[in-house]
Amino acid sequence: MALPAPRTYVDVHILQTVPPANLNRDDQGNPKEAYFGGVRRSRVSSQAWKRATRTHFTERLPAQDLATRTRRIGGALAKRIAAMTDLDAEAASRLAGALLAPLKISAGKKEGDTAYLFFYGRRQLDAVAALVGDRATELVALDEEELTAEIKQLSVQKEFSTGHPMDVALFGRMVADIPALNVDAATQVAHALSTHAVELEFDYFTAVDDEQEKGEETGAGMIGTIGFNSATLYRYASVGLHQLVDNLTDQEAAVTAVEEFMTSFARSIPSGYGNSFAHRTLPSLVAVTVRSDQPVNLVSAFEEPVTGSTGIAAASASRLAHEHARAASCWGDTPDFTAVCHTFDTTGDTAKLLEHTFGEALSFPRLLGDLRAHLTDPLKQAAR
Repeated sequence: MALPAPRTYVDVHILQTVPPANLNRDDQGNPKEAYFGGVRRSRVSSQAWKRATRTHFTERLPAQDLATRTRRIGGALAKRIAAMTDLDAEAASRLAGALLAPLKISAGKKEGDTAYLFFYGRRQLDAVAALVGDRATELVALDEEELTAEIKQLSVQKEFSTGHPMDVALFGRMVADIPALNVDAATQVAHALSTHAVELEFDYFTAVDDEQEKGEETGAGMIGTIGFNSATLYRYASVGLHQLVDNLTDQEAAVTAVEEFMTSFARSIPSGYGNSFAHRTLPSLVAVTVRSDQPVNLVSAFEEPVTGSTGIAAASASRLAHEHARAASCWGDTPDFTAVCHTFDTTGDTAKLLEHTFGEALSFPRLLGDLRAHLTDPLKQAAR
């Protein structure tokens, strides 16, 4: 019998410089901010970057291997049933409602909606629909009492409790009404925070009415403002490999999920006002540490805001390296694995400091390959 996976945390530290942008709006439509170290910082919420990461998954992975988060699970299930049977929409909707009824998910304000977003795997929903696929015509002919009795014998809750897709395993699922359907998240994502102080700025814009211009009229067809800022952001996330193994019940799949998360977390960016600012960039640094004690966020490196005229990103990278070294020295915690990918001049002081702290600079694919090799060996040992 395989032993539980050893406690293993994969910490991801990213520095990314973003030009004028409004990645993540507050209730006033301006970029989100936070006070840290006594000054105003640019902030991007963890929810926004998790959403961007999940969206990036869809660009690279088969749709059926991923999950959907929605209040409209009843409608989605009805479509699945209609697609695999000869039932019309009304009959399929009745069967879908009957299948979901035993779960006792609170109903939302709109008919057919649940009270909260439900995060389910697309293959899980297919499996639930398949429970009635062969008997659909027989079941819809039953009255409500008979149909309810038949549905109770089916393994609806089991189908939602097993075979979790990668994104549910990574980000977890909370179902207040049905604790048995909860999935503990394997991933923690911090709010991205600028390493330096920022000031909110406003873009005053006008739009010209093309037809008005033809008539030689003056004045703008539209006037408005958009809040923005620019920042070098420190981004941090931690993946508990042991929790991933538990959620996916497959060690190889768990390591692959770490790789997929790393790729999408590093390459994704929230899309707010993307057409107005074209703000997509790639990180200037991605550092990875693998630990067996606890996740360690290194944001304290920037409690004193970074300043200087020689480059905020390079100064931030140096701060990060120093903070990692100080934490390891003070607490006596030596990571099991470290690796770094960065874009700084390999002959400069910043690159030398990063190499001394995290190891030689690697390409991102090489970093992922080395990480996979490190994670796979301990898991194989645990399985013996």
